Amino acid sequence: MLNHKRSPTSAGAPGAARSAGFLRVLGAVFAAFLGIRKRASGELDAVTIKLVHVVIAGVLGAAMLVAVLLTLVWFVTHTH
Repeated sequence: MLNHKRSPTSAGAPGAARSAGFLRVLGAVFAAFLGIRKRASGELDAVTIKLVHVVIAGVLGAAMLVAVLLTLVWFVTHTH
């Protein structure tokens, strides 16, 4: 099967990779949390996503996960 997706360097000047948007970073981090990342997507993200954005999105994602779990535990333990 042929891959017709454009590489990040094909749209602009040679050697200039486009930066990934906020939603793309969140999607990549969410997929990494679940462990459902395709190799091609991971390689594309390695070129387009900045490390600091991944760290920020990861910390926000982990904080949201903890908040959801704490809320779930609170509802289970305080509902009779």
